[in-house]
Amino acid sequence: MNVHGAEGGGPEAAQPSSSMRPPPPPLEWRLSQVFGERAAGEEVQEADIISAIEFDKFGDHLATGDKGGRVVLFERTDARNHGSRRDLERQDYPVSRNGEFHYKTEFQSHEPEFDYLKSLEIEEKINKIRWCHTTNGSLFLLSTNDKTIKHWKVQEKKVKQISEMNVDASRAVGNVSGACSSTSSSSLSLRDECSWKTTNYLSKELSFPPGGFPSLHLPVVVTSQETSHVARCRKIYAHAHDYHINSISNNSDGETFISADDLRINLWNFEISEQSFNIVDVKPANMEDLTEVITSAEFHPTHCNMLAYSSSKGLIRLIDLRQSALCDNHSKLLEKHDASGSRSFFTEILASISDIKFAKDGRHILSRDFMTLKLWDINMDSVPVATFQVHEYLRPKLCDLYENDSIFDKFKCCLSGDGLRVATGSYSNLFRVFCCVPGSNEETTLEASKNPTRIQGQNPTKPARSVGSLARVGRQGAESLGVDSNGSSFDSSFKLLHLAWHPTENSIACAAANRLYMYYA
Repeated sequence: MNVHGAEGGGPEAAQPSSSMRPPPPPLEWRLSQVFGERAAGEEVQEADIISAIEFDKFGDHLATGDKGGRVVLFERTDARNHGSRRDLERQDYPVSRNGEFHYKTEFQSHEPEFDYLKSLEIEEKINKIRWCHTTNGSLFLLSTNDKTIKHWKVQEKKVKQISEMNVDASRAVGNVSGACSSTSSSSLSLRDECSWKTTNYLSKELSFPPGGFPSLHLPVVVTSQETSHVARCRKIYAHAHDYHINSISNNSDGETFISADDLRINLWNFEISEQSFNIVDVKPANMEDLTEVITSAEFHPTHCNMLAYSSSKGLIRLIDLRQSALCDNHSKLLEKHDASGSRSFFTEILASISDIKFAKDGRHILSRDFMTLKLWDINMDSVPVATFQVHEYLRPKLCDLYENDSIFDKFKCCLSGDGLRVATGSYSNLFRVFCCVPGSNEETTLEASKNPTRIQGQNPTKPARSVGSLARVGRQGAESLGVDSNGSSFDSSFKLLHLAWHPTENSIACAAANRLYMYYA
């Protein structure tokens, strides 16, 4: 991916590129599946709201976490019927471009806790999910709430049932000395005989019939009737963060991972849960001097010594673990300089980065702040190569968004596997897809619903209506802020925060409240 862009709704060529590629044809997005659809009028429970989404490395499995602490796994049906996608490609098997997913299993990852030392309730809400390397057909993943990270192993286990016993129905138990002298049944159950022996033991009249008990039998044939999925917690990584964990990320070495909270980043070994190494610490000696916090962190996809983390100041820092044990000094700083110099009350709030993602090539980083998506080249640290306006029509409504705390919503972002497109969510359950190739004006806005409305691009010239002139409609305890630039109803209580792009296909999974929508192109 070689992108050069400028500020605007879509990327514009900033300078000639030696590897310019023609813009790809626009994608036609279609709804594939919906999970968790509720009946009309049915109330959505807070615990059912999805709070994390993640595809695995090959896209054969999808994991979601919710505010109730549950992790739900979905499996691709063609991968289940014909083997993994990697095996299909190796065998040149025709892979469906619209692979469907089905429910696989779910488990309770976290429970609500209470920190008695700090008199603080710890929610069970899943903040992040990360897939780990698959081993011997078992699935491994990390999940975390605000304080505790857990390493899970999910495997298939066959339920075995006894189909044949060495019981001869024609034989009957004869006279037996002791408290139980005779029986008319052909065989005694194990519970009956245990009861018989216990009774005789207590009465001190225990005696055995000649030849033992003919009714005690061993199974002859054991068959596997069905398969169940069992989730087992392998490790618990706790007591290492004073503040809420906002990120976890696996290293490409397959042995370590990082966890980040507002002020620190810790490095863990998968097999050691008792200790971690603090590699980044931005906590000042005096908390009154605190000027920024860590908002997201992620390992480089291929270089095990590199990672990036973003801050509330809109900065992205790259650090190299080979330089020192404590990476207080970054190796590179990605920062956009404001040439205008104009500042307002909302400047720092809008600049705060809520999510970063490395592209597959490892050279580009996608970041999301409240108003924009920015694509960065790590070799160009002074300006992003492309900036995409997500919902610029909200700028006149910033005061209202601040009053109802919507301005602090943390939208996630994602990139396609080929690096040609990026996506992020917005309000009214909308998500937007942008093409990164210079010369392309492809912008698609879709509503996450059973009957999605496709909107090509936003109209920045359409005047925004005054907030005061709009009728406010209460939904789920929040108020509508009116209409967007397309004339569609805009409601800040319906927000699409979480989405994930399939690693090899043009397929997007996104969450709107408790519902999971799958789109393909």
